[in-house]
Formats: sequence, structure tokens, C-alpha cells
Amino acid sequence: MTGSLLEVIALNVRDAVAAEQGGADRLEVVADMAADGLTPSPETVAAIAAECPLPQMVMLRCDANFAADPDVLARLGRDAKALAQAGAAGFVFGFLDGAGAVDLAATEALIHAVSPLPWTFHRAVDHAADIQASWRAVRLLPNLATVLTSGSPTGVGEGLAVLKARAEAGDGSIILAGGGLRPAHVPVLLDYGIRAFHVGSAVRASWSDPVEWRLVRQWRALVERD
Repeated sequence: MTGSLLEVIALNVRDAVAAEQGGADRLEVVADMAADGLTPSPETVAAIAAECPLPQMVMLRCDANFAADPDVLARLGRDAKALAQAGAAGFVFGFLDGAGAVDLAATEALIHAVSPLPWTFHRAVDHAADIQASWRAVRLLPNLATVLTSGSPTGVGEGLAVLKARAEAGDGSIILAGGGLRPAHVPVLLDYGIRAFHVGSAVRASWSDPVEWRLVRQWRALVERD
């Protein structure tokens, strides 16, 4: 990756346009942040695509947990086709099994369903029973663009040591740092060699308020600092 990547969560067209105006590189498009982000409608993705040229990484998630049974996978596969037709540039998903390990069978099934589009493994990786084992599993999966991670279930502030260790292990190029990300974390992460950043609540007054382009602009300047 050359330079830094700034990804902004968008719930609708207004968010997307403000993210673009502020200098974001791409969007994570979701619905229902009360459940930490669920699959949006194809209509939302199409409406954003009509007004905003930024790539849309679209969430594939039915509920607020990280489990996926065959019915869930079938539903998400159907959703992915409709979302791709609506303008999705890639997807965001990832699953854990009952023991807290990466559910490779479920994840690989959805990778196949969205192929050849790239995808992000979301913060399920931070909730795995064995963080190192989960990273070993995820980093070898095909078409993986980034791993959205804070290094800890509670956020970047508690996960800096894990993010540093993952960067030192050679995973810095796929880390998308997000989840409780604060401005003070950015210089530290840049020092680790991490160049991709994900913001949501940090660029709006609350989840019921729209993205503010001026706040996005501030993050753009921050992540570009040497």
C-alpha cells in the first residue's frame, strides 16, 4: 500500500457524500449500528453508487454475533449477488465457530460466493479465543483485502500491543485499524507501519447524526502525517 487509506462508515447517501468531500478513500456501508453493523439494502448501495464514486465495502452480517449456519450463509450469498449488482466493490464479513476459532468453512463459502470481489475480515478476529491462531487462519484466505481490527474486543486503546505484534509479524499491510480509534492512536500506528484506518463514530456527533465532512478532513490530514 502506498500512502494511507482512510475508510469511513456510511449508512446512507448523505454520509457517503460527506466522506468523499472530506477526503475518504473508501466506504464501509452498513445498516443498524446499534447491532455493530448489519447488511444494508441493495437500494442503499445503488443510491450511494449514483451519487458517490468511492468504493463501497459492504457488510454481510445478519445479526450481532459472529456465527453462521447454512441458512445464514445461503441468505448472505443471495444478498451478496444483489449488492454486487447494485454497486458493491467488495464485502466485509467473517465468522467464528462455537469454540471461538475462525470458522474457515463458513468464511470460505462466502469468499466463494462473492468471488472475484475482494473482502475484509471484520472484527470477529478480535473476539477469537486464540488471537494468534485466528490471524494465522485469516491471513491465508484468498482475495483478502484487509482485516478490520482493533487488536482487542474493547478497542484500539487496549489493543495496541497486539497490533504492533501483528505488524512486526508481517501483517501490517493488511491491517485496517478501527474500533475505538482515536487521534492519539494514529501516530503510534503509523510508527508500527500500519497505513489503513477505519472511522465511524469519530466523524459524527452520534450514530443518529450524519457524517461531518470537516471531521473526515481532519482524519485525512492526521493519517497522512509522517
